[in-house]
Amino acid sequence: MLDGFTRTEFHHDGLTRVVYRAGTGPAVIVMPEMPGLHPPVLEFARRVVDIGRTVYLPSLFGTPGRPNSPGYLAGTLLRACLAREFTVFATGRTSPIASWLRALAARAHQECGGPGVGAVGMCFTGGFALAMMVDERMLAPVLSQPSLPAPFGRRRRAAVGVAAADLARIADRVRNGACAIGLRYTHDRAVPPERFETLRRALGDGFLPVELDSSPGNPYGIPQRAHAVLTGDLGDRPDHPARQALDQVLAFLRDRLE
Repeated sequence: MLDGFTRTEFHHDGLTRVVYRAGTGPAVIVMPEMPGLHPPVLEFARRVVDIGRTVYLPSLFGTPGRPNSPGYLAGTLLRACLAREFTVFATGRTSPIASWLRALAARAHQECGGPGVGAVGMCFTGGFALAMMVDERMLAPVLSQPSLPAPFGRRRRAAVGVAAADLARIADRVRNGACAIGLRYTHDRAVPPERFETLRRALGDGFLPVELDSSPGNPYGIPQRAHAVLTGDLGDRPDHPARQALDQVLAFLRDRLE
């Protein structure tokens, strides 16, 4: 599954992670969803390569290339929830891993050139793309089904997983032309509507929400449990809303990094 990707390691501030790289052109950091760099995430990364971008895939949890399964998912999620790098339940805090990801983006920009860097976070890592917007090099952040902090209780449902100072800095960047895309299925309990409302209030027109109808009886038969917009729950045919969302994301990564 990792054929075509070059394996390396990136060190920053005492933390070392394996990173896989492929492609040419400006850099896009593609962060894994649970349970890690499993086959659908790698397939999405190859689509990004196909639009003329260099993909950097940091392995933040799980075993790269291993297919998903219920047991594997549960075990990986538990270990991630206990890891100090991730803020899973607290509100008003940015996960410590964000500083490592910003440093990786800076290195990627140095290596690949171009106007800046893109980032795609999914599920557990969805909000990390938002946190990376603190850095002016981040020009194309994509928040796909951002599920942290875990949405238990009113405050967590509305929280977006970054500290107030970071969100203020991001809002300031938006006033100067930065923007972000967010994606969610409308009945996804892991990504409540209150979370996107917070982003709308904080970022205004700089937040571009893509909310796909997963209500009962929707025209495309999308199940209410649908979660992974760009991977596992992607309806991969031209007329499907998720495929259109994927095309919108790829166009965003292409156009913002021209």
